[in-house]
Amino acid sequence: MSAQPPAPATRGSGHPTARRRVACYVVRETGDGRELLVFDHVGVPEAGTQVPAGGIEHAESVEEAAVREVAEECGVSGAPVVRLLGVSLRPHVETGAPQHTSYVLMRYDGRGDRREEPWTWQAGGAGVDEGMLFRCWFTALPLDGVELAGHQEEFLGEV
Repeated sequence: MSAQPPAPATRGSGHPTARRRVACYVVRETGDGRELLVFDHVGVPEAGTQVPAGGIEHAESVEEAAVREVAEECGVSGAPVVRLLGVSLRPHVETGAPQHTSYVLMRYDGRGDRREEPWTWQAGGAGVDEGMLFRCWFTALPLDGVELAGHQEEFLGEV
């Protein structure tokens, strides 16, 4: 019998009808160390700095949702999911509705990407963010002077 990897951590309290979400830690290696992909909503400073995240669509896997959200919110492709870091079971920060958020680690090598940082991206997809402008950039890890909104730093220690 082969050994199973440890189950990812689960934090918070569960709810049987919780909305399924994914949050993406897209990390790249540079000569100066590791960096995390983050963004701000242009013209909406109260939204805070965030990592790509969003709802998991019906019949979509966590991995598929992660790749889609990163592309829709930041225009970044070619960042595969490395592993599931953990699951957070918390109420939505504004509505209080239950949420089940899977945090994933993704690696980005930047091959073929010639954009300058920071860059502005108009969100795609059909969600609430569609058409919004996001200012995207990579920031050094560990975070120094950057606070993530909505408890999104919860699993950074697992990166």
